[in-house]
Amino acid sequence: MEIDEENNENKGGMWDLEQKLDQPMDEEAGRLRNMYREKKFSTLLLLRLAYQSLGVVYGDLGTSPLYVYNNTFPHGIQDPEDVIGALSLIIYSLTLIPLLKYVFIVCRANDNGQGGTFALYSLLCRQAKINTIPNQHRTDEELTTYSRSTFHEHSFAAKTKRWLEAYPYRKNALLILVVVGTCMVIGDGILTPAISVLSASGGIKVDHPKMSNDVVVVVAVIILVGLFSLQHYGTDRVGWLFAPIVLLWFLLVGGIGIYNIWKYDSSVLRAFSPVYIYRYFKRGKRDGWTSLGGIMLSITGTEALFADLAHFPVSAIQLAFTVIVFPCLLLAYSGQAAYLMQNTDHVVDAFYRSIPESIYWPVFVIATLAAIVASQATISATFSIIKQALALGCFPRVKVVHTSKKFLGQIYIPDINWILMVLCIAVTAGFKNQSQIGNAYGTAVVIVMLVTTLLMTLIMLLVWHCHWVVVLIFTVLSLVVECTYFSAVLFKLDQGGWVPLVIAAAFLVIMYVWHYGTVKRYEFEMHSKVSMAWILGLGPSLGLVRVPGIGLVYTELASGVPHIFSHFITNLPAIHSVVVFVCVKYLPVYTVPEDERFLVKRIGPRNYHMFRCVARYGYKDLHKKDDDFEKKLFDNLFMFVRLDSMMDGCSDSDEYSLYGQQTQHSRDYNGNSSTANIELSYSSMDSIAPAKCHPQGNSTITSSGHESSQTEVDELEFLNSCRDAGVVHILGNTVIRARRESRIYKKLAIDYIYAFLRKICRENSVIFNVPHESLLNVGQIFYV
Repeated sequence: MEIDEENNENKGGMWDLEQKLDQPMDEEAGRLRNMYREKKFSTLLLLRLAYQSLGVVYGDLGTSPLYVYNNTFPHGIQDPEDVIGALSLIIYSLTLIPLLKYVFIVCRANDNGQGGTFALYSLLCRQAKINTIPNQHRTDEELTTYSRSTFHEHSFAAKTKRWLEAYPYRKNALLILVVVGTCMVIGDGILTPAISVLSASGGIKVDHPKMSNDVVVVVAVIILVGLFSLQHYGTDRVGWLFAPIVLLWFLLVGGIGIYNIWKYDSSVLRAFSPVYIYRYFKRGKRDGWTSLGGIMLSITGTEALFADLAHFPVSAIQLAFTVIVFPCLLLAYSGQAAYLMQNTDHVVDAFYRSIPESIYWPVFVIATLAAIVASQATISATFSIIKQALALGCFPRVKVVHTSKKFLGQIYIPDINWILMVLCIAVTAGFKNQSQIGNAYGTAVVIVMLVTTLLMTLIMLLVWHCHWVVVLIFTVLSLVVECTYFSAVLFKLDQGGWVPLVIAAAFLVIMYVWHYGTVKRYEFEMHSKVSMAWILGLGPSLGLVRVPGIGLVYTELASGVPHIFSHFITNLPAIHSVVVFVCVKYLPVYTVPEDERFLVKRIGPRNYHMFRCVARYGYKDLHKKDDDFEKKLFDNLFMFVRLDSMMDGCSDSDEYSLYGQQTQHSRDYNGNSSTANIELSYSSMDSIAPAKCHPQGNSTITSSGHESSQTEVDELEFLNSCRDAGVVHILGNTVIRARRESRIYKKLAIDYIYAFLRKICRENSVIFNVPHESLLNVGQIFYV
């Protein structure tokens, strides 16, 4: 599976400007930065961002009134007082989970604005050594985006860190927990469009009671096919419509709620007293307890709220929820309850039947549009979290297309899109009713919330350094509420609740086996890498004919010479004059700044002409077209040669040149780049020697300037001539097999499931957009 990520020069307007303002500047620039930040949090800007967040973040949560009461009372309402009890449960569920837990606590645990389970996992990976692929170098921790906190050696956080790092099975357990949460979010991407669109389409039947339910299902399927078919256009062109549609939806349901409370029964407001919850359970007993599966649907969309956090500050999310979303939802549910107090037999279509006749069809249209917006937000969140999983080695390589030139986060994954569409249509046409889909939806949502709670416990300890008593209170309260819902959902596993478990199990097997195979392949390459003594023993010619050109050898190793190289030179009589080992790796950060992306070092003496280049990406970064990547790689290689010419000798250690982490272009306070004389330092095994590099590429050294300059010019001319002779991309076509003595589950995972995934996924050559005429595949088999 391939990553085809289109060039994106404008990275998000205001937020890109904010990132630029975070770069080191002079005093004048700092003053302007402070002025900008004061403006950023001005009231008008905050209101505008809160308004825009409605369309992206709250669509899923906002469409819940379409189906909550129907799923809470699938067998009808036996006692009108049950409606008051159900409303009281809805009120306190909305208050405890979305408002207090997510909006005011969980949303603060974002990774530089990125939300979701993998963002939390990335935060934890930076605080403790729990990454299961050990490809990080200590220079990675010096990235400006690699924020991490320090704590006292004897603190509770330090003890927790040591406990996590002590045994590999704990790291694997944490990874499985994150993957389970991710699989349930993918399940949301299937179930949200199904239940939202089917519930909205059900409004047709209310006005035409004799209409067959099959017609409603057909209408819903047509809308779903249209929705998924238009995904490749992205939301950039129609995204500006989302906020007004959702705002109008909230105002309508809130206004209708006020009207129904006034017209039917204002006494429903007594549901704000929690005593009615106790009476509801006392009266309903087991049926009252199992009805919590329907109540649970009132807070669906809360997990999408956190996953779609990316483009908005937390303050805007909080403002939108407290001012618009929360009060309008309370009014909507209270209005429906007031209507049901007088019309208990209308619970199946409670939302549509409670609408005044004069505005029925306009509300129907807005409801359908709001359901589409909610579905779009969930599908986009699914694409986003799969890309994060892909970057962290937990998902097979898939084609990722960026659909917007303005916003980095808007992506489209064709393979996943069509899989979601087929499964979504199968769920809609297979169940045909909201109740069973609602049971499935509730199961997926409550499991995601449980995963988030467990990850938040670690975040509060390791990142926020909260006192263990505070952490215990948060964890216990969250688990009491969520485990209560989970126990109710378990009663409905045979009524549709099994669906997300089956979907999640399938994706869990795919993701974990892929990650397991990736880790095993990396471990084998680490153990079988070529020693430096062997390379030096071959001499400058490597025992072969050195032909003009540059060979880019792609490897997953960030240090050492990979086994693929020895395999290559023992089977072919020639090698290129210049060899560059290229490692593209993803780090547990949301992005790596362009001027910190590449690390370069020399391998062996200068006359060997061998280098290593590590290109580092965050899980939100796009891997640009090969031409651009190759150009930047050579620019950094030439810069390294200029710096290296200032130093005598060479280093065979794993120290990297740190020049890639220096600012190579100064920025004025307007954000413009300008070339200037810059002070750079070169890191070697023995010393750090400062030197000045001029923009023309001339170097100045006090001791042996003439000799160094001549060496630099000669090597740069040699590199340029080799580059003109041609660049060949050498990729390893690695096949891994389980050893004969391996256990049956390992053979099944490696020889069948992983091999099948490797066969159907995109090739490495397509990831880097390597042209076929300059591609050389080297095959080898690893037994793990």
